[in-house]
Amino acid sequence: MFSGIVEEAAQVVALQQDKGNIHLTVKCSFVHELKVDQSISHNGVCLTVVGKNDDDTYTVTAIKETLERSNLGLLKAGDRVNLERSILMNGRLDGHIVQGHVDQTAVCAGVKEADGSWYYTFEYVLDRKMAQQGYVTVEKGSVCVNGVSLTVCNSQDNRFEVAIIPYTHDHTNFGQITKGAVVNLEFDIIGKYLSKMMRFG
Repeated sequence: MFSGIVEEAAQVVALQQDKGNIHLTVKCSFVHELKVDQSISHNGVCLTVVGKNDDDTYTVTAIKETLERSNLGLLKAGDRVNLERSILMNGRLDGHIVQGHVDQTAVCAGVKEADGSWYYTFEYVLDRKMAQQGYVTVEKGSVCVNGVSLTVCNSQDNRFEVAIIPYTHDHTNFGQITKGAVVNLEFDIIGKYLSKMMRFG
């Protein structure tokens, strides 16, 4: 489980295709603290460390199901991915409850500078059946974009905006997101549960 508070925007140094899977090798500052079998969020996708290397890198594997639901298959060597290790249960939850289970991708429809901050607009394919199960955004609700916990503004049926502060812009891969970029979305798990309970209420 994660909080959506990104620790580092780390560099992808290599990708290796293996049948329907991709092995991602990533370089980050805390690789010496990692161990094999540990879960780490990569752009919001929970992946397991399968190997540690001698050059301050580690390797994770994204399977076909993950690649179909996320933007990980679009990554290239040199790209930045947002990393977060799983939360410690004895600390503060600074973001919101994030599972690391990406629901779908969205496309950046525009970036607007706002005198020191930025508004990003994202559009996604709306599935009415899934929307009834809570796969939507709500005004001032939480959403996870590329692993970053954010507050929704201007929520519409198939699009929403988020406001990005300078710290988030500079310390995550939001600084590289431009119009047309594909991002990962995880909708709020509490909204999903509430939607399902209401159907049986």
